[in-house]
Amino acid sequence: MKNWTIATITLGMLFSASAAQAGPTLDKVKARGHLVCGASQGTVGFGAPDDKGYWRGLDVETCRAVAIAVFGDKDKVEFVPLSGQQRVPALQTGEIDILPRTLTWTLQRDANGINFTTPNYYEFTGFMVAKSSGVTKAEDMTGASVCVQTGSTTEVVVNDVSTKLNLELKPVVFDNVAATRQAFFSGRCDALITDASALASVRATQSNNPDDYVIFPATKYMDALTPAVRHGDDQWLDIVNWSIQALLNAELYGITQANIDQMTESDDPRVKRFLGVEPGNGKALGLEDKFAYNIIKQLGNYGEMFDRNVGKDSPLKIERGPNRLFSDGGLMFPMAFQ
Repeated sequence: MKNWTIATITLGMLFSASAAQAGPTLDKVKARGHLVCGASQGTVGFGAPDDKGYWRGLDVETCRAVAIAVFGDKDKVEFVPLSGQQRVPALQTGEIDILPRTLTWTLQRDANGINFTTPNYYEFTGFMVAKSSGVTKAEDMTGASVCVQTGSTTEVVVNDVSTKLNLELKPVVFDNVAATRQAFFSGRCDALITDASALASVRATQSNNPDDYVIFPATKYMDALTPAVRHGDDQWLDIVNWSIQALLNAELYGITQANIDQMTESDDPRVKRFLGVEPGNGKALGLEDKFAYNIIKQLGNYGEMFDRNVGKDSPLKIERGPNRLFSDGGLMFPMAFQ
């Protein structure tokens, strides 16, 4: 019994020492004075600078949430536009600290030097075609040419769909987003393939008449678009995870940007822990205990973020669909702040 007790204490001490050891990314970010995030090359609603050069979008605000967690300031962040080919290597080599750029969680990526965090958007891969083509589903696309961006999962999807449905699709591959979209609108390809939400953004912002184009699923499968960090730094993985979880939990608790100060008076123990009224959660991550409060105070909850960037209060008007909380029939599942 004595030996078991000594072993248990020793293991506990080792665990505590490991848990308390800070990872290199947080130290590097703090020393630099700002966060560096990968960004799209211009997808309105997810990541694009406005007419004043200020970056906006769902993925952009996901990064801003982490900047708030670390610095208490949503603007202490730099955005680096990356193509599909550039984004994962930029994360692996340390050029960026986080990659939230509409990245699909896949086995090959997960096993190849990056860790996925919490999904911030669920979506299917879609085709966009001219309405005048009369095509309304993948089965009707026999022999079609498809504009594809290299370095994306859509290259695999095009081949899978073509093989499964015997369509003999003809991929036309480009190395960046702008060239891919321009080729489609200039008539070089019959279809454009990417995440359906990105297609909705392109149709709303880059076509002369959005009603001239239709979007439909390429497959029946749903993808988890998930911010990622490098392998090897568990503390940083935890910080990014719980920054995103803060957005989801706030919506679950009914905490908004407008009522958050009032909610600090709540007698709900979960809400108290979440907002840092009861200490401990922030310290466990190497952050201020009020990191979640600061995120919601500056950005609002996930539902507010969704609505203004891609949902009902945005030009895209995308339905919440699978991006509702689990309690509303969606796939977004907040984890416990305790």
